[in-house]
This record gives sequence, C-alpha cells and structure tokens, in this order.
Amino acid sequence: MTPQPNPEAGAAVKAADRAHVFHSWSAQELIDPLAVAGAEGSYFWDYDGRRYLDFTSGLVYTNIGYQHPKVVAAIQEQAARMTTFAPAFAVEARSEAARLIAERTPGDLDKIFFTNGGADAVEHALRMARLHTGRPKVLSAYRSYHGGTQQAVNVTGDPRRWASDSATAGVVHFWAPFLYRSRFYAETEEQECARALEHLETTIAFEGPSTIAAIILETIPGTAGIMPPPPGYLAGVRELCDKYGIVLVLDEVMAGFGRTGTWFAADLYDVVPDLMTFAKGVNSGYVPLGGVAISAEIAATFATRPYPGGLTYSGHPLACAAAVATINVMEEEGLVENGASLGASVVGPGLRELAERHPSVGEVRGTGMFWAVELVRDRETREPLVPYNASGEANAPMAAFAAAAKKAGLWPFVNMNRTHVVPPLNTSETELKEGLAALDAALSVADEHVR
Repeated sequence: MTPQPNPEAGAAVKAADRAHVFHSWSAQELIDPLAVAGAEGSYFWDYDGRRYLDFTSGLVYTNIGYQHPKVVAAIQEQAARMTTFAPAFAVEARSEAARLIAERTPGDLDKIFFTNGGADAVEHALRMARLHTGRPKVLSAYRSYHGGTQQAVNVTGDPRRWASDSATAGVVHFWAPFLYRSRFYAETEEQECARALEHLETTIAFEGPSTIAAIILETIPGTAGIMPPPPGYLAGVRELCDKYGIVLVLDEVMAGFGRTGTWFAADLYDVVPDLMTFAKGVNSGYVPLGGVAISAEIAATFATRPYPGGLTYSGHPLACAAAVATINVMEEEGLVENGASLGASVVGPGLRELAERHPSVGEVRGTGMFWAVELVRDRETREPLVPYNASGEANAPMAAFAAAAKKAGLWPFVNMNRTHVVPPLNTSETELKEGLAALDAALSVADEHVR
C-alpha cells in the first residue's frame, strides 16, 4: 500500500476526465476532481503519492474498505464461472445473495427484488406500495435523500429535488423530528417525538388517508444530517401506518449493512417496515447492486398478478457474488460488532471531546460508524456555519474546513454546514484516532469563522 508517484499518468487521467466525463450534481466547468491512483483498506492515494484516510467510505458504501481480498477473489471467481445471466433464471449467486439478505432483514421481509442501486430500489418500492394499496400519494420527510431518478428525487427532501420537481409526482412532504433544529418548538426528545407524530397524523388527515399509499423514511437520515429519531418515533409511525392502511417504507440504502452498528438501523428501534430499500453496503459498492426487501403481505399481492417492473441487470451475478462475499466477510470478521464497539468507544467520545474544545461545533450525533458534526457560527443561536444550500463565497468557511482536513491527510464528507464521520467498519482504532486528529486541525480553521 505504498503509493508510487506518477504525475504524468495522473495528468493524462485528469485530462481525459475533463474532456469526456460528465459529473453528477456538478457545474462541469467549476469542478476539479482528484485523479485517484489506488485504494486499499481505509485509504486512497493520488498520482503524486499523497495518501488520504477516507472518512467518507466512498459515498458511505465501502463498509468493508477498499479492495478486500476475499470480495475481489469472489468477483474474479464469478467472472470465470458466469459473468452475467438474465434475471428470469435461477442463478446460484443471485439465490444465495437473496437468502443471506433475507436472513438479516427484520420481520418477514423475506422476498428480495434486486435493482442496480438505491434510487431504483426506491422507485420500485413506491411502485409496489401504490399497486398494493391502489392509492396514489406518497408522504416523505424534509431533510431526506432518496436518490436521483424521477420518483426518488421527488420524495427527496433537500435542494437536489427542486430542479426536477414538477409538482406532479404525487408526493407530500412533512417534518420529521430533529430536536437540534426543531420545527415544533420542542425542548426535549419526548416533546419532539410527540409533536412530530401529531404533525404527521394531521398531515395524513388533511391529505386524506384513503389517498396515501406509503410513508417513506430513511430510518436514520444520512446525507441530510445523520439524525437518529427520538425513542418511540418510528414505532409511532408504524402505528399510524397500521391505523390508516398505509405502507411503511424504510430506506436503509445508507444506514444498512452494519453502518449503524447493527445489520439494519431498524434493528435499533425494533420496527418492521412493509418494504425496505437497500444498496451501498450490501456489497461495499464493489459492483452496483440494490434492492427491495418485501413483506409477505405485499409479496402475496403479486403471487398471481404480475409485478409490472424489472431491470435487465436485476440480480447481476457479479454484483450478487460480491454481496455474498461481503456479507460473509462481515460475519467472519465481526465487522458489525466492530463498528458498534469502535463507534461507542472511539468515534463518539472522540467527537464529543472535539466539541468541547472547538466553538464551531454545535452538536455531535450518531451511532456505530455513522456520525455527523454540526458546524455553527454561534452555539447559542445555532446559526449554521454557512447558510442552507450555500455555494460560492457564502460557502467559503466550509470549503476552508474541507481544505484543511485534506491538507492533514483526511478526506472528509462535507454537506452544507456539516461534516460526517462515516469510515469503513473495519477502520482500526489507530486509524480512527489519526482521522480525529486531522479533524481537530481542520476544526481550528472552522473556529476562525465563529462570532
């Protein structure tokens, strides 16, 4: 894992990228993507030989780190045996991946519909909910992200929705609980929970329960800020769904497969949804894969009635072989337990210690290897370090923070006024402390913008 500098090769990679690659969520002429030469474990490096500790897990998916040899070998072996096969057939890798996933999902979510990623998992989950109920509307939360395809981006509750929201998607947004920035004037978690549930039930009543097919929630919202719901909230949403015949969809694309210190975040709250979406960590992102875990009741809807949906690469053998290997590695190496243990003993305490010393830290929250640090200009007023959806000069303080982290050898996950700490589950204690030290240095830069 010793990076070998090769700036000429890096320049060629960068030139080809700038000439031909169209990047997502970006103004193409305003970005400067890093040319990456290699990655292993919790690190990656550029062509100048500079190495970075990755506190982003890619896009929160390399739950077992980069280039795990057992998963690489499984992909190679599957490619030698059968690179691809149509989804209508029973294929060993596909069947085994479905079995292993179903063994770990909560309740009776025992049928697995495979997709290519998280966004199309959301698309199909909502289609299933609408067909199952015969109802048109979907309720989703502000401060959420569910994907970039048409339906998924419309149920998203952050600014990435705006450009694609034509107000015709049958989506109604509501406020989910978040005590630090409460929309309900709550002072305690109990108040926040009760008032958020009252708000949701009122929204259901005024939208018309008989028109609502599904409520979709990230079990723990990810990109929007890693906001664990207060005790009782998800159970209360489950009760409302049962009361009004609404399908509960939990989006575990980011929080699933060990990220929260349990196989699924739903396990933390003892709640069983009707549909659960997953992707990312299912095979550590080594080959694109996502899916929907389906309850017995909803699966029965399509027992003799065809489900009108599918994908050419549903359950792709290479992706499924990677999923089988990843799940087995997570079991063999105790990575779910490791994420829970180091999150509780190293990451959480380390971030809280940084919060005590840095006035730019307003709040630290999270669980397992899934944490957010809220950066503020003023702890008393909780004014964010940068405005909501800031760009350009308005975002300069966060840009300076990110640059300082990278200078210290840490690649940070930065979104709006937050940095998220989401390293691989098998990051070592020594590596975590290295990353916390780099964060310490970067937060000193953020402190310069505190009032």
